[in-house]
Amino acid sequence: MKKTFVGIVGVLSVLAVLDANAATNSGARAGSSVNLTSAPATRTREKVNYQKYKTRTTTKTYETKDAADLYYTKPANRSALYKQYEGASSSSARAVKTTKRSTRAEKVVNKLSRKYFIAHPFYQPLGGVFGSVTDLGYTMAGYDFTINTETPIGGNWDMSRFTIKEDFSYGITDTVALMGMLQFDMDEYKFEWDDNSPADKMDDNGLNLFGIGGQWRFMDNEKWIGMASAYYQHQKDISNNFLLEAKVGYKVASSTVYGLVRGWYLALDGNSYGNGVEDKEAGNYQLLYMPYQVGEDSAIYFEGGMGVFSVLNKDWTLNLETVLGHYDWHNSATIKGAIGWQPNDWFALNLYAKTVFYDSADGKKLDVYYMSPNLGYDQLTNIGKAELDNYAETSIGLQVMFQF
Repeated sequence: MKKTFVGIVGVLSVLAVLDANAATNSGARAGSSVNLTSAPATRTREKVNYQKYKTRTTTKTYETKDAADLYYTKPANRSALYKQYEGASSSSARAVKTTKRSTRAEKVVNKLSRKYFIAHPFYQPLGGVFGSVTDLGYTMAGYDFTINTETPIGGNWDMSRFTIKEDFSYGITDTVALMGMLQFDMDEYKFEWDDNSPADKMDDNGLNLFGIGGQWRFMDNEKWIGMASAYYQHQKDISNNFLLEAKVGYKVASSTVYGLVRGWYLALDGNSYGNGVEDKEAGNYQLLYMPYQVGEDSAIYFEGGMGVFSVLNKDWTLNLETVLGHYDWHNSATIKGAIGWQPNDWFALNLYAKTVFYDSADGKKLDVYYMSPNLGYDQLTNIGKAELDNYAETSIGLQVMFQF
């Protein structure tokens, strides 16, 4: 039966894309192996958590004998000072004035600037301020599979994706912000077979995600910061997604240690989703389809995790985050690191990388459906199960950030 797949020339990928961190974070997709562990498309960052020395001032006083506009200190013995004026000649009066001026002191104040770190996971623009995050990302994902047909069929599925994502935010007030997002994907999906048959692949490019949402920073003081978010996202040809997120952070010196929870409700366009290969050639139609879920028109995802954001010095920051998620048909755990450079108050660069270090997809058995009218399969027919192994996913990216 395997030889029926040799002529397949395309790949049908019915996928949903969770590109996040989440941190951050590019939108929901149907449950698939395509970056299901990333954070939603939300770019939330903080207002206050800066190094404490940045809000302090220093004051110095010292004696001087000149500069008429200097600050006067109060004499220690005022009555003795006035007694020197009684009956004094003009020359002695001048001498007294000299003594008085010697008590003057100059006040010097050194003010240190307070930086608003755009790469902070709790960042959101203040009232009347715009924020922009352009995310250029590359993701690699894949898994091996073995189909237990009469003659076992082995192979692997690979995905490579380059994304350009724009998150735009505007501060309605200092604590409430409105956000919008767009994502352009350039994808290649590929099935490769163990018998060295030609790989079946497909390119898929286009504007595949848009959304709108809001953020509320409900708490921000010397020790604690908290933020809640709600979003709507549409994944082209896949689903409409509704997302909720909450973060709470505790400030320690120049760092913020935080926890997060996220939830997605995916309203799918159809009643199944998964990966497949398809040959649409007239008179030789064939379809091999491995769904993650069948018979449901919705899916629910959950994520929970912890992270730390640290100010290394006045221009450099570091963010580490780990997340454990439930994505309908499998569970996954990821770790993410990001280093940021912000030379001024309005521009920043953030380089990040994240990878899966645990996934329950390994060992999962998915139903396999086949359709080929020429071979008597007039409709999708269950021909066995595919066992998955060696699930992997890694992303790297650069974020270019502005506020104005």
